[in-house]
Amino acid sequence: MRRQRRARILATIGPASSTPERIRELFEAGADVFRLNFSHGTQADHAERLQTIRELEKETGRSVGVLMDLQGPKLRVGQIEGGKTLLENGQKFRLDLDSTIGNNQRANLPHPEIFAALEKGTDLLLDDGKLRLRVDDFGPDFADTTVMVGGPLSDRKGVNVPGVILPISPLTPKDIDDLKFGLSLGVDWVALSFVQRPSDIIEAREIIGDKAWIMAKLEKPSALDHLDEIVELCDGVMVARGDLGVEIPPQTVPKVQRRIVATARKYGRPVVVATQMLESMITAPVPTRAEASDVATAIYSGADAVMLSAESASGQFPIEAVSIMDSIIREVESDPEWHKGLADSHVASEASTPDAICCALRRVTEILNPATTIAYTTSGSSALRASRERPRAPILALTPSLDTARRLTLAWGVHAVPFEHVSDVTEMVEHATSIAEKHQFAKKDDTVVIIAGVPFGRSGSTNLLHVATID
Repeated sequence: MRRQRRARILATIGPASSTPERIRELFEAGADVFRLNFSHGTQADHAERLQTIRELEKETGRSVGVLMDLQGPKLRVGQIEGGKTLLENGQKFRLDLDSTIGNNQRANLPHPEIFAALEKGTDLLLDDGKLRLRVDDFGPDFADTTVMVGGPLSDRKGVNVPGVILPISPLTPKDIDDLKFGLSLGVDWVALSFVQRPSDIIEAREIIGDKAWIMAKLEKPSALDHLDEIVELCDGVMVARGDLGVEIPPQTVPKVQRRIVATARKYGRPVVVATQMLESMITAPVPTRAEASDVATAIYSGADAVMLSAESASGQFPIEAVSIMDSIIREVESDPEWHKGLADSHVASEASTPDAICCALRRVTEILNPATTIAYTTSGSSALRASRERPRAPILALTPSLDTARRLTLAWGVHAVPFEHVSDVTEMVEHATSIAEKHQFAKKDDTVVIIAGVPFGRSGSTNLLHVATID
């Protein structure tokens, strides 16, 4: 089940794709990791889907990653009289803590933390940015605003406060309950929504520990002010362009996306580009040319993975969406300019032995053009360091930990295989070449490049590079 591409596909499972047959079809079409979106569905639904994925993994013999995506805080207005009202440009409109049904003059906003963070002149965005209010006056329980961009306002529409750090945790009581449930099931990644500052990652880490890797969803402008610190603290990042595009001007989203991808590559963290990648395929069997170009742009920039949301969760063509995304990636990766661009954007290595070995690995693959590179890794750090270098040859990661193998399914170019410990270099070479043949990464007389840490089994000790030939 080797993939003939380096970038990975993260597919969301939902009503259109939750049966064992559909999940298998998604996997066979190219999905490497499955996303369980805890904003929708019950815990029982997600448990059943995860069990199906684990059974698929056993049947195919290929590690499959599972990412649970927490809902995070949802800021919404209350009910409106008649279910909807129309706000006109220039009119006054009040938001307050009064729980009575709203009207054309006011609405309930049951979030005192928003009022606590306001300043005069702050913009409030409603309904994914379709309406914009300017704060003229405020107190601990109200905000008087002027409607700058009007339109219809319905019950329970979302509220965004761009440029303001809200004094709330990214983990709601629902998230904590879902998180404990997901960890008990054995999810591999936890996507943390509403990240605003580095302390949000620390708070989540206290609960998660080493039970899963943490992916920071970058969807708040305030997170961009602390981007390096957040990326360094987490295990991976997601460019959550939907919510991010509400709070920053749409013309700046591509620039921010490139910045996030570059920062993630700098720290060797897997980075996922998400939201509206093949949006039209929710209802159409083929994407628009612009969408195909959008996916390609993410791959040219060196993203580890691209994600499908509603396209695979609730769309009419989930299998086609995965298949087309797979073909777009492979087309990009067949372009000589693709790898040249990755080489030109290569980031400097740290002054450490593991980084020096992985930097040498990249140079060796350019000179010898081996069939594959093989990284022995316990925690996953050696494979991630090798992936960060974006070598020409694919990376076969051998690990004694099934958890590590599953987590590495999001990493660029990595095919992870669980194995038993080896005790010496001779056994290491024999084992590595045998698995490379078995998984069709190399054949007789091919050259392979192996990296490992001696003594074996010690995390983060990569200090050996060995070139071998398949006998």
